[in-house]
Amino acid sequence: MFSESLVAVSAQPAVELFVARSRGPAERTLLVIHGGPDWDHTYLREPLAELAGRHRVVLPDLRGCGRSTRGLPGDRYTPAEVTDDLVALLDALGTPQADVLGFSYGGLIAQRLALAAPERVRRLIVASSSVLPVPPDAFDGWREREERRAPEAAVWSDPELSGPELTRAAAVAGAGANVWRPEALPAYLDRLADVRFSAEWARSWRAGTLPTARHRDAARRLAALGVPLLLLHGRQDMIFPASLAEETAELMPAARAVVIEEAGHMAHVDQPRAWLDAVAGFLS
Repeated sequence: MFSESLVAVSAQPAVELFVARSRGPAERTLLVIHGGPDWDHTYLREPLAELAGRHRVVLPDLRGCGRSTRGLPGDRYTPAEVTDDLVALLDALGTPQADVLGFSYGGLIAQRLALAAPERVRRLIVASSSVLPVPPDAFDGWREREERRAPEAAVWSDPELSGPELTRAAAVAGAGANVWRPEALPAYLDRLADVRFSAEWARSWRAGTLPTARHRDAARRLAALGVPLLLLHGRQDMIFPASLAEETAELMPAARAVVIEEAGHMAHVDQPRAWLDAVAGFLS
């Protein structure tokens, strides 16, 4: 289904991105930006693989992630550097313009890409992420969220865990918060078992030195660009509130929100058919 290769995107420092590509017309390329950021792209392959043939689906591992270049100095893991990598990847693939789907943290990177190189982005999907900042009181009173997120918080505070072991343990502990439907949880845990976790980005994140990926005044600037925007969200997302997707769609004439019921942060796992139908409909 996917061919896999390393693609050079930077000479100083030398960076290669591990990239999975499906068959499909180059003029209908869908660039998919994973979240984490210390995850890889594999947890997003399904159900996006069903678009192969109609679209060329391109899923890179960001620098420091998965099978892409690791071991760079901490200050070379920044949203700006990643944005440059993705522009270079489009160049290397001979793709003047692509549709872009950014998931979670990748949704913030996708917005930066659209603002930094608007001529390269045909349509933008911000999935399980947000254009607007999350208010401090966004989840006040949601007791079930507090209970579901507590196991992951305990892992991050465990002094005996570090490196990729910590990242993996946190992802597994957070599975019950990221997937809303209990019946979807076993398959999601199987999916996590195949993710090649890293901890390259976590060093600066935990030290408080990682620059924010959120672009200042993103809503106004994206609205001015007029790029077609789909805000794709699970109603029970416990990281980015679904209400922000709906609020953003009201603010931006070129945006529309699709909020999927009975779906959490990993809405593509909870409700894969509804999620894929929203993506395919937007790209048609």
